Amino acid sequence: MIDEAVAAIRAGRPVVLPTDTVYGLCADAESESAAREVARLKGRAEQQPIAVLARDVDRLLERIPELDARVLRVLLPGPYTLILSNPKRRYPWLGGGDTIGVRVPDLPAATAAVLEEVGVVLATSANLHGGRDPRRADEVPEEIRRGAAVLVDGGELPGTSSTVLDLTGPEPRLVREGAVPAAQALSNALAAGASAGERT
Repeated sequence: MIDEAVAAIRAGRPVVLPTDTVYGLCADAESESAAREVARLKGRAEQQPIAVLARDVDRLLERIPELDARVLRVLLPGPYTLILSNPKRRYPWLGGGDTIGVRVPDLPAATAAVLEEVGVVLATSANLHGGRDPRRADEVPEEIRRGAAVLVDGGELPGTSSTVLDLTGPEPRLVREGAVPAAQALSNALAAGASAGERT
């Protein structure tokens, strides 16, 4: 399934992959049409932001070199989605405008192997908009299963989504509490100096 998933991503088709938290609906981050297809499968507006998920921090920095490497290396890999400034407005089809969401998880082996080949993908939870995040492959909605080229079964996952931190302002801001509790996440971000005020 790894080779099939790699081939599908390179062909611009969406796939379902296990992550460190829940199953993700993923596709080629470089493809605007793939981003539109992912939004369509989820039943969500195209302008709603989708994160970039990378195999490791180095791969992420290759694609978005303006990001603060020091902050990334303190907080990642881990079950975070970090919202960061995107001054060059890279990946505009992911809906973030002058910000971008990034993830570098501790990945299951199969997904790590896929990402080793493709580097980065766009990724969002493999659920219908507003639905429950899938922790098992059989919880991925039928509409997404039919629309995805490949579903890689990674067994049962923790089931709690990533914690989302907005690091674009003067202080880190919790957007969504998830796998990392709010107090711990904010403490970790502050320890990393992950605020716009400390980066200027």
